[in-house]
Amino acid sequence: MKRRNPTEPPLEDEAVHAVEVHLDELLADRGMTLTELAERAGVTVVNLSVLKNGRARAVRFSTLTSICRVLGCQPGDLLSVRSD
Repeated sequence: MKRRNPTEPPLEDEAVHAVEVHLDELLADRGMTLTELAERAGVTVVNLSVLKNGRARAVRFSTLTSICRVLGCQPGDLLSVRSD
């Protein structure tokens, strides 16, 4: 799959994407690093980083479940939809 040049205008599905990820805040509140979360949740640091930085195009329910179990949160604590 060809990667899009970041200087090009966003694709249609990227333009309407308004999901925000609050992983940084949850980790800070718990005094946990991304590496620690990765180890405890069984998810790679790379995948968590992609999610944390808002570059994920999809999240598996199993990944979301693991993250929420480790952080003691609900999916709505981790994700929200920006109201522009």
